[in-house]
Amino acid sequence: MTGGISEAARRELPRSDDVPHPTTWPLANLNRFAQRVIRLWYDVRLHGTEHVPATGPVVMASNHVGIADGPLLAIFSPRAVHALTKSEMFEHGFLGRFLMFSGQIPLHRTFSDPAAVKIALHVLRHGGVMGIYPEGARGSGELHRWHHGAAYFALVSGAPVVPVIMFGTREPGGSASSLPPRRTRIDIVYGEPFRVDPVPWPRRREQVEQVSKLLQEHMQVHLDRAKALTGRSLPGPLPEPIEENE
Repeated sequence: MTGGISEAARRELPRSDDVPHPTTWPLANLNRFAQRVIRLWYDVRLHGTEHVPATGPVVMASNHVGIADGPLLAIFSPRAVHALTKSEMFEHGFLGRFLMFSGQIPLHRTFSDPAAVKIALHVLRHGGVMGIYPEGARGSGELHRWHHGAAYFALVSGAPVVPVIMFGTREPGGSASSLPPRRTRIDIVYGEPFRVDPVPWPRRREQVEQVSKLLQEHMQVHLDRAKALTGRSLPGPLPEPIEENE
Protein backbone atom coordinates (compact mmCIF):
# COMPACT_ATOMS: atom_id res chain seq x y z
CA MET A 1 0.00 0.00 0.00
CA THR A 2 1.02 3.63 -0.66
CA GLY A 3 -0.70 6.62 0.89
CA GLY A 4 -3.24 4.31 2.58
CA ILE A 5 -4.78 3.12 -0.69
CA SER A 6 -4.93 -0.58 -1.54
CA GLU A 7 -3.76 -2.21 -4.74
CA ALA A 8 -7.37 -3.22 -5.42
CA ALA A 9 -8.44 0.43 -5.25
CA ARG A 10 -5.80 1.35 -7.81
CA ARG A 11 -7.32 -1.15 -10.23
CA GLU A 12 -10.86 0.19 -9.90
CA LEU A 13 -12.50 1.66 -12.98
CA PRO A 14 -11.32 3.74 -14.59
CA ARG A 15 -8.02 1.84 -14.39
CA SER A 16 -4.94 3.92 -13.58
CA ASP A 17 -2.34 1.27 -12.81
CA ASP A 18 -1.19 1.17 -16.45
CA VAL A 19 0.16 4.74 -16.60
CA PRO A 20 3.43 6.13 -15.18
CA HIS A 21 3.51 8.42 -12.17
CA PRO A 22 4.46 12.02 -13.07
CA THR A 23 7.90 13.17 -12.00
CA THR A 24 7.96 14.32 -8.38
CA TRP A 25 11.65 14.90 -7.67
CA PRO A 26 11.87 18.50 -9.03
CA LEU A 27 8.83 19.62 -7.02
CA ALA A 28 10.15 18.08 -3.84
CA ASN A 29 13.72 19.36 -4.20
CA LEU A 30 13.60 22.64 -6.14
CA ASN A 31 10.53 24.39 -4.74
CA ARG A 32 12.29 26.10 -1.84
CA PHE A 33 14.86 27.57 -4.20
CA ALA A 34 12.11 28.64 -6.61
CA GLN A 35 10.18 30.25 -3.75
CA ARG A 36 13.19 32.37 -2.79
CA VAL A 37 13.68 33.49 -6.38
CA ILE A 38 10.00 34.43 -6.85
CA ARG A 39 9.96 36.34 -3.56
CA LEU A 40 12.75 38.53 -4.88
CA TRP A 41 10.19 39.76 -7.41
CA TYR A 42 6.78 39.38 -5.73
CA ASP A 43 5.43 39.69 -2.19
CA VAL A 44 3.86 36.23 -1.90
CA ARG A 45 1.79 35.58 1.20
CA LEU A 46 0.32 32.19 2.15
CA HIS A 47 -2.79 31.75 4.27
CA GLY A 48 -4.44 28.63 5.67
CA THR A 49 -1.72 26.13 4.77
CA GLU A 50 -2.81 24.13 7.82
CA HIS A 51 -5.89 23.10 5.83
CA VAL A 52 -3.78 21.01 3.44
CA PRO A 53 -3.67 17.39 4.72
CA ALA A 54 -0.08 16.35 5.41
CA THR A 55 -0.55 12.89 3.93
CA GLY A 56 -2.90 11.03 1.62
CA PRO A 57 -4.57 12.02 -1.64
CA VAL A 58 -5.70 15.62 -2.12
CA VAL A 59 -7.40 17.51 -4.94
CA MET A 60 -6.30 21.15 -5.06
CA ALA A 61 -9.05 23.20 -6.74
CA SER A 62 -8.02 26.76 -7.57
CA ASN A 63 -9.61 29.78 -9.14
CA HIS A 64 -7.88 30.92 -12.33
CA VAL A 65 -7.22 34.53 -13.29
CA GLY A 66 -3.76 34.62 -14.87
CA ILE A 67 -0.86 32.73 -16.38
CA ALA A 68 1.08 32.86 -13.11
CA ASP A 69 -1.50 30.76 -11.24
CA GLY A 70 -0.13 27.39 -12.32
CA PRO A 71 3.53 27.96 -11.39
CA LEU A 72 2.55 29.57 -8.09
CA LEU A 73 0.21 26.70 -7.21
CA ALA A 74 2.94 24.14 -7.88
CA ILE A 75 5.82 26.05 -6.25
CA PHE A 76 4.21 27.36 -3.07
CA SER A 77 1.94 24.44 -2.19
CA PRO A 78 2.83 22.71 1.09
CA ARG A 79 2.94 19.46 -0.92
CA ALA A 80 4.03 18.63 -4.46
CA VAL A 81 1.16 19.30 -6.88
CA HIS A 82 0.64 17.65 -10.27
CA ALA A 83 -1.77 20.03 -12.00
CA LEU A 84 -3.88 19.39 -15.07
CA THR A 85 -2.43 21.87 -17.57
CA LYS A 86 -3.72 22.62 -21.05
CA SER A 87 -1.77 20.61 -23.60
CA GLU A 88 -0.90 23.69 -25.68
CA MET A 89 1.47 24.79 -22.91
CA PHE A 90 3.58 21.67 -23.49
CA GLU A 91 4.16 22.66 -27.13
CA HIS A 92 6.33 25.69 -26.31
CA GLY A 93 9.92 24.47 -26.32
CA PHE A 94 11.59 25.10 -22.98
CA LEU A 95 8.28 25.75 -21.18
CA GLY A 96 6.84 22.45 -22.39
CA ARG A 97 9.94 20.53 -21.32
CA PHE A 98 9.91 22.25 -17.93
CA LEU A 99 6.25 21.41 -17.35
CA MET A 100 6.86 17.76 -18.15
CA PHE A 101 10.05 17.75 -16.05
CA SER A 102 8.15 19.19 -13.09
CA GLY A 103 5.43 16.56 -13.24
CA GLN A 104 2.48 18.54 -14.59
CA ILE A 105 -0.26 16.67 -16.47
CA PRO A 106 -1.09 17.63 -20.09
CA LEU A 107 -4.83 17.95 -20.70
CA HIS A 108 -6.55 18.23 -24.07
CA ARG A 109 -9.49 20.54 -23.36
CA THR A 110 -11.30 20.25 -26.70
CA PHE A 111 -12.34 16.64 -26.11
CA SER A 112 -12.58 14.06 -23.35
CA ASP A 113 -9.02 13.12 -22.39
CA PRO A 114 -8.93 9.68 -20.73
CA ALA A 115 -5.10 9.68 -20.61
CA ALA A 116 -5.06 12.82 -18.43
CA VAL A 117 -7.81 11.41 -16.22
CA LYS A 118 -5.85 8.19 -15.70
CA ILE A 119 -2.66 10.03 -14.75
CA ALA A 120 -4.51 12.28 -12.30
CA LEU A 121 -6.21 9.27 -10.70
CA HIS A 122 -2.86 7.48 -10.57
CA VAL A 123 -1.49 10.40 -8.53
CA LEU A 124 -4.44 10.31 -6.13
CA ARG A 125 -4.45 6.53 -5.77
CA HIS A 126 -0.78 6.68 -4.79
CA GLY A 127 -1.49 9.24 -2.08
CA GLY A 128 -0.40 12.31 -4.04
CA VAL A 129 -1.81 15.75 -4.78
CA MET A 130 -3.34 16.78 -8.10
CA GLY A 131 -4.37 20.30 -9.09
CA ILE A 132 -7.33 21.39 -11.16
CA TYR A 133 -9.01 24.64 -12.22
CA PRO A 134 -12.79 24.09 -12.07
CA GLU A 135 -13.40 27.27 -14.12
CA GLY A 136 -11.66 25.53 -17.03
CA ALA A 137 -9.77 28.61 -18.26
CA ARG A 138 -8.44 31.97 -17.09
CA GLY A 139 -11.10 34.54 -16.39
CA SER A 140 -12.51 36.64 -13.58
CA GLY A 141 -11.71 34.04 -10.92
CA GLU A 142 -15.14 34.56 -9.34
CA LEU A 143 -16.10 30.89 -9.90
CA HIS A 144 -19.21 31.68 -11.95
CA ARG A 145 -18.10 29.39 -14.77
CA TRP A 146 -17.85 25.84 -13.43
CA HIS A 147 -16.89 22.37 -14.63
CA HIS A 148 -17.41 19.05 -12.87
CA GLY A 149 -13.87 17.62 -12.98
CA ALA A 150 -12.91 18.33 -9.37
CA ALA A 151 -16.08 16.68 -8.08
CA TYR A 152 -15.51 13.68 -10.34
CA PHE A 153 -11.99 13.10 -8.99
CA ALA A 154 -13.28 13.41 -5.42
CA LEU A 155 -16.05 10.90 -6.06
CA VAL A 156 -13.73 8.39 -7.69
CA SER A 157 -10.89 8.62 -5.17
CA GLY A 158 -12.50 9.85 -1.96
CA ALA A 159 -9.77 12.51 -1.80
CA PRO A 160 -10.64 15.76 0.02
CA VAL A 161 -10.83 18.86 -2.17
CA VAL A 162 -8.86 21.82 -0.81
CA PRO A 163 -10.12 25.12 -2.26
CA VAL A 164 -7.45 27.63 -3.26
CA ILE A 165 -8.05 31.30 -4.03
CA MET A 166 -5.35 33.50 -5.57
CA PHE A 167 -5.26 37.29 -5.55
CA GLY A 168 -2.83 39.51 -7.42
CA THR A 169 -1.74 37.16 -10.20
CA ARG A 170 -3.28 39.45 -12.84
CA GLU A 171 -3.77 43.20 -12.77
CA PRO A 172 -7.23 44.66 -13.56
CA GLY A 173 -7.44 45.05 -17.33
CA GLY A 174 -4.51 42.69 -17.88
CA SER A 175 -4.66 40.07 -20.60
CA ALA A 176 -4.85 36.31 -20.04
CA SER A 177 -1.08 36.04 -20.49
CA SER A 178 0.04 39.16 -18.63
CA LEU A 179 2.16 39.04 -15.49
CA PRO A 180 1.74 41.42 -12.55
CA PRO A 181 4.43 44.10 -12.14
CA ARG A 182 7.33 43.70 -9.75
CA ARG A 183 6.63 44.00 -6.01
CA THR A 184 2.99 43.06 -6.51
CA ARG A 185 1.47 41.43 -3.46
CA ILE A 186 0.14 37.95 -4.22
CA ASP A 187 -2.09 36.16 -1.70
CA ILE A 188 -2.68 32.40 -1.88
CA VAL A 189 -5.48 31.32 0.45
CA TYR A 190 -6.15 27.65 1.25
CA GLY A 191 -9.53 26.72 2.67
CA GLU A 192 -11.17 23.97 4.68
CA PRO A 193 -11.30 20.69 2.72
CA PHE A 194 -14.50 19.56 1.06
CA ARG A 195 -15.05 15.86 1.70
CA VAL A 196 -17.26 13.30 0.02
CA ASP A 197 -17.41 9.51 0.29
CA PRO A 198 -16.09 7.68 -2.79
CA VAL A 199 -18.71 6.18 -5.09
CA PRO A 200 -17.89 2.88 -6.84
CA TRP A 201 -18.23 2.31 -10.57
CA PRO A 202 -20.54 3.04 -12.32
CA ARG A 203 -21.02 6.65 -11.28
CA ARG A 204 -24.10 8.45 -12.61
CA ARG A 205 -23.92 11.89 -14.17
CA GLU A 206 -26.50 13.08 -11.65
CA GLN A 207 -24.21 12.08 -8.76
CA VAL A 208 -21.29 14.02 -10.19
CA GLU A 209 -23.44 17.08 -10.90
CA GLN A 210 -24.91 17.08 -7.40
CA VAL A 211 -21.51 16.84 -5.71
CA SER A 212 -20.12 19.45 -8.11
CA LYS A 213 -22.85 21.90 -7.11
CA LEU A 214 -22.05 21.39 -3.42
CA LEU A 215 -18.35 21.87 -4.13
CA GLN A 216 -19.02 25.08 -6.04
CA GLU A 217 -21.00 26.42 -3.10
CA HIS A 218 -18.16 25.43 -0.75
CA MET A 219 -15.64 27.27 -2.89
CA GLN A 220 -17.86 30.34 -3.16
CA VAL A 221 -17.98 30.50 0.64
CA HIS A 222 -14.21 30.16 0.76
CA LEU A 223 -13.84 32.92 -1.85
CA ASP A 224 -15.92 35.29 0.30
CA ARG A 225 -13.86 34.40 3.37
CA ALA A 226 -10.62 34.87 1.46
CA LYS A 227 -11.70 38.34 0.34
CA ALA A 228 -12.55 39.28 3.93
CA LEU A 229 -9.31 37.80 5.30
CA THR A 230 -7.00 39.54 2.85
CA GLY A 231 -8.99 42.66 2.02
CA ARG A 232 -8.36 41.84 -1.63
CA SER A 233 -10.58 41.78 -4.71
CA LEU A 234 -10.23 39.94 -8.00
CA PRO A 235 -9.23 41.74 -11.23
CA GLY A 236 -12.56 41.36 -13.02
CA PRO A 237 -13.18 39.74 -16.40
CA LEU A 238 -10.57 39.53 -19.10
CA PRO A 239 -10.65 42.40 -21.60
CA GLU A 240 -12.45 41.75 -24.85
CA PRO A 241 -10.06 40.82 -27.68
CA ILE A 242 -9.41 43.60 -30.18
CA GLU A 243 -10.48 42.80 -33.74
CA GLU A 244 -7.68 42.98 -36.29
CA ASN A 245 -9.58 45.48 -38.46
CA GLU A 246 -10.08 47.95 -35.65
